[in-house]
Order: sequence, then structure tokens, then C-alpha cells
Amino acid sequence: MDNFFRYLTSGPDDKQWGIYLTVSGKYTAAPYTTYPKKNHPTGYYFDWQTGRVLNEYQLIFISEGKGIFETVSGEFSVEAGMIIIIEPGTKHRYKPDKNTGWTEYYIGFDGKLSEHFLSKTFSKLKEQPIHHCENQLEILDFYQKIHNLVRTQKPGYHQIASGLIIKLLGYMNAQLKSENFDRMQVESLVNAAKNYMWEHVHENTDFKQFSKSYSVSYSYFRKMFKLYTGIAPHQYYLDIKIMRAKELLVSGDKSIKEITYELGFESIQYFSRLFKKKTGVSPSGFKLGK
Repeated sequence: MDNFFRYLTSGPDDKQWGIYLTVSGKYTAAPYTTYPKKNHPTGYYFDWQTGRVLNEYQLIFISEGKGIFETVSGEFSVEAGMIIIIEPGTKHRYKPDKNTGWTEYYIGFDGKLSEHFLSKTFSKLKEQPIHHCENQLEILDFYQKIHNLVRTQKPGYHQIASGLIIKLLGYMNAQLKSENFDRMQVESLVNAAKNYMWEHVHENTDFKQFSKSYSVSYSYFRKMFKLYTGIAPHQYYLDIKIMRAKELLVSGDKSIKEITYELGFESIQYFSRLFKKKTGVSPSGFKLGK
């Protein structure tokens, strides 16, 4: 698709629909070229020094290249596969990296239902106005279908375009919910594993059996646990055992041998070697230093 843009007029029937299209376009900014071009009407054109404030919402999809987007909330890095979400009344500016340029697809829209759908999708839009898209081809398809409607402008195209905008927002909402659900699942799994380790600190645990009880593979559990905590589950479990060993060494009269077997270690030599590796001092030295 070649570069193009079209700023649209909307009649009373279009506005009564709840969401109506205001602009649709596509532009490729080549590296080391002036951005943006000056062939946009007043209210849309901006320069880097002054920025701009829109009276509508815009969704700008970057399909290639990279750049930055700035608001009063801060500066955000933009890469291919991301959508910049602009709210009306928000002062902003954006530009491609001069070394890479970028290709942008953009739609603008307004209407009494616009805020409803945006707020339902993005609860912290001002703090995070950038959305990373998982399936870029599907996102691109939304934009191309809207652009085709604008090119032909057949009767009712505003209403069809508004349906595609809602569908696009719904797709973005579903992705966010999936990401949050995945995070919640991992957090729940990791917390359950930590509790399991503490409950079984005096014995050897079977993480494969634990994984099976939560209907996940051991490799997935190990990977997620390490990503979440920064340490493999077995090492985390050994750290808990050493923490418990410290408590037993300073709070009672048990011998190192008794503590070794109470915590499920196979030999005093292994326990002593591990304890010193983790703490920098031997069990006897730690006990005497209490």
C-alpha cells in the first residue's frame, strides 16, 4: 500500500452511531528525512518543538522501524509491532529514529462511545500509552480494511469502520487479559511452590510430582520459577534449608549431625560444604558465633 491519508467529514447519522472515523492514513518515513511532512491540515500537523494536542483519539501502528513517543508522563520507546495510543487533550509528540525511519498506519476516531471502549481496555493509559501487539499481521489487516473503506467511501462506510475499530480494541483487550492471566497463573504457581518448599523443608521434595499436581510439566515449572524469582527451584529450596539450619544452630542444643539428618541431607560432609558455600562460614563456626 502506498502512502496516503484522508481526513474525513462526518454527518449527524455517523456521529449518532457512537464512534466515527476522522482520519485514516499510512506513511513511510525514510531514514534521515524530515518528519512529519507539512502537508497535513492545521490541528494535525506539528513540529518537534511545540508538539500538538488532538481533539480525537488516534491509534498509530508502527509496522517497521523504531522511534520515540513523548507526553507529560514521560518518553516511551516505540518499536515495530507497537501501537501508540493518543487521547484527546493530551499534549504529545513522536518521531522515528533517524537511522531507521519507520512505517506508520494510523486511524483517528471520536464519538460518545470512544472513551468507554478505551477506558475498558486500558486502565492506565496515561502511564502506559504504548501497546505491544502479538499478532502483527492481524493488526495490520484491521488498518488495511479501514483504509480500503476510506478509499471507496461507499454508503455506511463510517459504521463499518467503527465496527472494525471496536473489533481492534477488543483484540487488544483480549491480549492484555491473556497476559494478565498468564502472569497470575505463574505467580500462583510460584507462591504455591514456595509454600510447598517450606512445608517440606525437613525432607527431600519431588518437584516433578509437584509440577504434575498443578498440571504443568517440570520443564515449564522450572523455567517459570526461575524467570519469576531469578533462581532455579532446587537452589531456592536449598536456600530455605540453609535458612532453617541457621535457626536450628542458634536456637537449640541439637548437634550438627542431628540438624543434617533432620533437614534431609545425605551426609554431614555435604551439609557442611553447602552451608559454607551459602554463608561463607562452616556450621560449627556459625554455631560458635551465635
